[in-house]
Amino acid sequence: MQTSSPSSSEGKTDRLPLLQVKSAPILISASLVTPFFVCSVPVFHIPGRTFPVNIMFSKTPCEDYVEAAVKQAMTIHITSGPGDILIFMTGQEEIEATCYALAERMEQLISSSTKTVPKLEILPIYSQLPADLQAKIFQKAEEGARKCIVATNIAETSLTVDGIFYVIDTGYGKMKVYNPRMGMDALQVFPVSRAAADQRAGRAGRTGPGTCYRLFTESAYQNEMLPNPVPEIQRTNLGNVVLLLKSLRVENLLDFDFMDPPPQENILNSMYQLWVLGALNNVGGLTEIGWKMVEFPLDPTLAKMLLMGEQLECLDEVLTIVSMLSVPSVFFRPKDRAEESDAAREKFFVPESDHLTLLNVYLQWKSNQYRGDWCNDHFLHVKGLRKAREVRSQLLDILKTLKIPLTSCHMEWDVVRKAICSAYFHNSARLKGVGEYVNCRNGMPCHLHPSSALYGLGYTPDYVVYHELVLTTKEYMQCVTAVDPQWLAEMGPMFFSVKETDTSLLDHKKRQKEEKTAMEEEMEKLRQEQAEAARMEKEKEREKRAKQQQQVAMPGLKKGATYLRPRKMGL
Repeated sequence: MQTSSPSSSEGKTDRLPLLQVKSAPILISASLVTPFFVCSVPVFHIPGRTFPVNIMFSKTPCEDYVEAAVKQAMTIHITSGPGDILIFMTGQEEIEATCYALAERMEQLISSSTKTVPKLEILPIYSQLPADLQAKIFQKAEEGARKCIVATNIAETSLTVDGIFYVIDTGYGKMKVYNPRMGMDALQVFPVSRAAADQRAGRAGRTGPGTCYRLFTESAYQNEMLPNPVPEIQRTNLGNVVLLLKSLRVENLLDFDFMDPPPQENILNSMYQLWVLGALNNVGGLTEIGWKMVEFPLDPTLAKMLLMGEQLECLDEVLTIVSMLSVPSVFFRPKDRAEESDAAREKFFVPESDHLTLLNVYLQWKSNQYRGDWCNDHFLHVKGLRKAREVRSQLLDILKTLKIPLTSCHMEWDVVRKAICSAYFHNSARLKGVGEYVNCRNGMPCHLHPSSALYGLGYTPDYVVYHELVLTTKEYMQCVTAVDPQWLAEMGPMFFSVKETDTSLLDHKKRQKEEKTAMEEEMEKLRQEQAEAARMEKEKEREKRAKQQQQVAMPGLKKGATYLRPRKMGL
């Protein structure tokens, strides 16, 4: 911000120095940010406008926090004054179990009590819930009724609901953690941090003085919980981050000054994945494909699939699949209508591919004029599909900017499967048993999810590729497509090859040795180029300093002659 004020004596304007104000949320520690400023800066902590909140800790550790939360909610409803209740749970299954248990307890209470029991409106909130059901938590409760909202950590910071006076904190939340060795995301339950617990407690003090019931002990809060959440950059795949830094000409990523440095293993693994996709060359620089991938705000794998769609002339279909993969699952499966929703989902199945199933869903929605009522009839999230349509439109604009024409293969979907294989060949698996696969590279067990189009196919393909591997109760493959093994050898020659009868093991080893020698020569050439560039830079710097030195004029010294300092005598 720049300000100026007129001078009273000369009528001139005196400019005050530039004032920079940086604001950050409470969950970011000021000690991480301040070292990045050139000079020392003052830090002001501005407290939020909240009412006092009474914190109640559990006296003993809680064995079943779902049961404990239900009991505490019923106690509050029967004995405490007016005010809505907010319960924090970890995920959809626990939220549905909590809602069911609360409804059952309320029915028992109403049937066994002689007095009038106030109504309790039980409202779940999680990401997969349809938008109209999510909106119910913001509606005012009926006269004489109390709302009980059961939520994931989405209600910590993203949502603010008026009228909450009571918070029940289980002390747990789900966190996605990436394992670089296995290339797998694990969605696991972890204790929340102290900062997150304080944020949850603050929800009870938005409207008036409230109470937070913590289902864990004070000792656990002080000694077992982390002060702040683990930064996302330290527990996710860094493919996008590495690609961006490489496009900014950052050569040595391991020495880059991150605010929260991720593990070196994650950085090296992401660089390896980008090399496998052809985004990086053998010496770690961006290739032509890599520079194009930078332009897309996508995971590198999806960006590679788009570019391969251009080469295989099926860009229109691949564009739709990438858009559908960029949003959460569009299928809705309510617990009370599970069989009906499963039957509706099966109508969209394309037998050999979950990716093509997503394409089919979008094309069917498009043929029905993008109607919302059609989505509700077929158990689809209209909000997710609209988001996918918006993403598709944005990606189409980027393709036009890059002057990449939109091509279509129409109904030749084998070409689309080949484009999918070109991006996911590093996530390939081969059949081991009934419904069980193993990763072709590391032997990691992989399982078809019951919701996959390939699960009830009647036969299981020998080779598949998958979008990602997620650990829940098992290692489940998300979004699977059957592929031809010849495609794997064609698209991923660094991992796969077709055994030819006329080539021996010695020939194969000889070819590997030649490839290794070529890579070593390429690295040596790069080192020489870097050394030459450094030498030239030093030479230029020396010449620049020499020009800046002024010549000393001395009587009797001819023009162009050099004055030699007389040699000192003696010691």
